[in-house]
Amino acid sequence: MLIDSKNTISEIWDTLAHELYRGALDPKHPFRYLNLGTMGEEFPEVRTVVLRKVDQDLNFYIFTDSRSEKIKSLEENPKVALHFYHPQKRVQIRIQSETEIHHQDELAKDLWKRVQGEAQKAYASILPPGKEIENPEQAWDWPDAIDDQNFTVLKFIPQTLEVLQLNGLTHLRLRFSKEGKDWKGTWLVP
Repeated sequence: MLIDSKNTISEIWDTLAHELYRGALDPKHPFRYLNLGTMGEEFPEVRTVVLRKVDQDLNFYIFTDSRSEKIKSLEENPKVALHFYHPQKRVQIRIQSETEIHHQDELAKDLWKRVQGEAQKAYASILPPGKEIENPEQAWDWPDAIDDQNFTVLKFIPQTLEVLQLNGLTHLRLRFSKEGKDWKGTWLVP
């Protein structure tokens, strides 16, 4: 278990923040991979993304290709849902968030420096993500010189965070809401 009924709301917040930070720092942490929910044209869309950074204000950052469908969805509606699950500790975190798209700006250029070697190819394929192809090899075509032309950073600015600690008949649930730069927590019925 990650949280306990004996913990104060403040202690629980500190524990959650610590685990979310670890998700960005430790490639083996379950919070490294999260589910991102956006509104598609006709249906909601959910995909797994990689948590690349968490800043001191608990904003989350992921990297993507500017040509991806999620960019189009976020341009139309920047409100998203983020979902984390830790199977060993049996805890779920759901976050409602606003999104900022950073492409070819100072933040994107700074974070591009973190993407090393072959990993840069993930954002530089000649064909755009989602394009229909005849065979898989067509997707592995990259220009001779890789650059940050398509590299995009998504910054998620949380508004609410709900945690559900699974524990047999004594599940625990809390909601944290952002008030200015502070977070206010309250217990909920699971």
